[in-house]
Amino acid sequence: MFDSLEPVVRGLGMVLVELSVSRHRGSAQVRAVVARRGSMGIDDCARVHQAILPRLELAFPGGELHVEVSSPGIDRLIRDGSEFPLWLGRGVACYRVDTGEWVRGILRRADTAGITLGETELDFALIGKAKLDHSVE
Repeated sequence: MFDSLEPVVRGLGMVLVELSVSRHRGSAQVRAVVARRGSMGIDDCARVHQAILPRLELAFPGGELHVEVSSPGIDRLIRDGSEFPLWLGRGVACYRVDTGEWVRGILRRADTAGITLGETELDFALIGKAKLDHSVE
């Protein structure tokens, strides 16, 4: 499902960050989290909703379908390393497993090896968890 919706969302200038589908007694609920650089608003979520709805209706014919599209939110937990490039230039907080402390800063670099947070370089192996942090922006 993710692979069929991702190009549609990308065509709107956004990225499909997360997609969950749950089914119950003939109905389906689809939750999509989309992001882009810069701010996002309700109109952006509505555009994505309108664009992905026809594909979802084909995927879940005949039943009740609920679709929810949202932005990541200000307290977004960063799920894995592939998500970091979305937040370049934004405030991020990372919990270091080696020191047991949180490091905060503006995300300057994100690649397959790790990130640069302010002046601190972190390999992904050192990051126990990470989240957006608007206190440093």
